[in-house]
Amino acid sequence: MGRIKTLNKWANSHTYVPLDLLRVALGVFLIVKGIEFMSEPVVMAVVMEPFKDWPASWFILHYIPFAHFAGGFFIIIGLLTRWAVLVQFPLLTGAILTNFLGEMNSTNLILSSVVFLVCIFFLFYGSGKHSTDYYLKMQK
Repeated sequence: MGRIKTLNKWANSHTYVPLDLLRVALGVFLIVKGIEFMSEPVVMAVVMEPFKDWPASWFILHYIPFAHFAGGFFIIIGLLTRWAVLVQFPLLTGAILTNFLGEMNSTNLILSSVVFLVCIFFLFYGSGKHSTDYYLKMQK
């Protein structure tokens, strides 16, 4: 618990608006990807092709859009940002692995790798000063 408080203190003293805009852009990107998965079932079927023989692959199919919607929303408003980012890690790992298990698409590989690295950054950085977490913490 002390380590998290130390990271929060560091993040709050080094908060910059561009980092908050990056957090919001990450959340918007995740929501857009969730909408893309929901609106294009053919693309989703192609993405899920390498995982079709895995147990509970139908769960993965339904988990991805919901996790992108909920996680993206929480990341945008800065509420439980670290938890929302943790929920994204299995999805992003799957997005990276899909390029190696299925058809290689370098654009998707680069995009998912960049989003993965940004999520790692926000896992340690947190939500920053311009967030719901900070606002609620200051109300105590």
